[in-house]
Amino acid sequence: MLTTKIRRLVCGVMVAALAACGSAPVGPGFYRVERGDTLYKVARSNRTSVQNIVRWNNLSNPDSIEVGQVLRVSPPPGTATASTSRSSSSASASAGTSSSSRSAAADTPSAPASSISLIWPATGNVIRGFDGNNSKGIDIANAAGTPVFAAAGGTVVYASNGLRGYGNLLIIKHNADYLTAYAHNRTLLVKEGETVQQGQKIAEMGDSDNDRVMLHFELRYAGRSIDPARSLPPR
Repeated sequence: MLTTKIRRLVCGVMVAALAACGSAPVGPGFYRVERGDTLYKVARSNRTSVQNIVRWNNLSNPDSIEVGQVLRVSPPPGTATASTSRSSSSASASAGTSSSSRSAAADTPSAPASSISLIWPATGNVIRGFDGNNSKGIDIANAAGTPVFAAAGGTVVYASNGLRGYGNLLIIKHNADYLTAYAHNRTLLVKEGETVQQGQKIAEMGDSDNDRVMLHFELRYAGRSIDPARSLPPR
């Protein structure tokens, strides 16, 4: 049975880290980020300020919001809104941020305080790389049944098919900072709560919830997607 800590982690991972697949309606006072949104656009549409949304959602980087992310856009009970002058200043600063800065922030949310050494999770051809927006990982194509390996040792915190767009999905927690995700598998060979070693076979490549056989592989640092190719050895 999973511990309470791991259950909370799964919740955080599912709702925040992989929220791009979510489409459920949100309650009053909240907004789900759509493709093309910026924090300034969200604030303007909801008649509030960028500073307020940053404060209400504890955002560390106002230039990096992700598709599917749920934001509070009205003040929590008992919370006062920021002054108009400060709000205008924050909104102007956010509006002037370049799209290239937003892409860089999505790629690397902050300088990692720790590093991780990965191995390739499967053999095959990389048919799609990471861009931080439309692709939050890399896609490796090969034949159905190709072994999928744990890129690093850790604990399985998710092993199911409940996230639309990911099919049979595994998520492994490696330490306090890093997670890896393995999507579209044909078969899952490990269960939630199980400890796995680097290089251990954890799944078989498939096409679950996808139009071709491949492994979609993601690396997350502090809950945010980063380019896994930077932590993988040369091929």
